[in-house]
Amino acid sequence: MSTVSFDWQSTALIVIDMQRDFLDPRGYAAIAGLDINLLRKAIPGVAKILQAAREAGIVIVHTREANAPDLSDVPPAFLEATARTGAPVGSAGPLGRLLIRGEYGAGIVDELAPREGEIVIDKPGFSAFEATALGSMLTTRGIRTLILCGITTEVCVSSTLRTAIDRGFRCITLHDACASAYPDLHDAAMRMIQVEGGVFGHVADVASVARVLEEV
Repeated sequence: MSTVSFDWQSTALIVIDMQRDFLDPRGYAAIAGLDINLLRKAIPGVAKILQAAREAGIVIVHTREANAPDLSDVPPAFLEATARTGAPVGSAGPLGRLLIRGEYGAGIVDELAPREGEIVIDKPGFSAFEATALGSMLTTRGIRTLILCGITTEVCVSSTLRTAIDRGFRCITLHDACASAYPDLHDAAMRMIQVEGGVFGHVADVASVARVLEEV
C-alpha cells in the first residue's frame, strides 16, 4: 500500500453493489452457493468510509447490479453462468426476482442505505460505467479521483476500476472495504492493482483515506 493524497473537491466515493442479493442469506449470492459471511466483511469498512465521505461532503455514488425485468440487458455470458449456479438472473427468490431492478433483493442493505442527494445507479453489467450515465455524471461534476469499495473484489470492483483507469480517472481502492467469497482472489486483485508502479492506481485502507477526509 502507498500513502494517499487527493483533492477532495474533485473526488467521489463509489460504493459498489452492497445489495441484499449479495449480502442477505436469502439473496442471489447465497442461493448461488457463495459464502455471504465473507462478502459481509466489507460492510464495516464501507460504513466507515461512507461516514467520512458524508462528513467531508464529497460526491457519493452507490451502484446496484440490477437488470431489466424482461432480461433484455443481461450480458449473455452472465445469464448462462448464473443458470449453471442454480440461481438464474430473473428467477424467483425469497427477496423477489434475482438481480432485477425494483425487487427488494436488488436494494442496498439497510445499514448502508443511500441518503438524500447521493447518486444511485443501476447497472446491467459488471462495470459501473457500462450502459450507465456514470461517466457523464462524474465529468460534469469535475470529478478526477475515485475512491472504490464494495463487492465483489474480483468482479464488479475490478471491472469498474479498470474502466475508470481507461477513462482517465485516478483511483484509490480500499482493500478493507472490499470483499470476495474467494479470499485468494481478493488478495490477487489487490496485488494486480499495484503492478508496474500502480498501473491501476493505489491500494489503501479505510483509516488512511478517512484521515485525509477528516482534514477537509
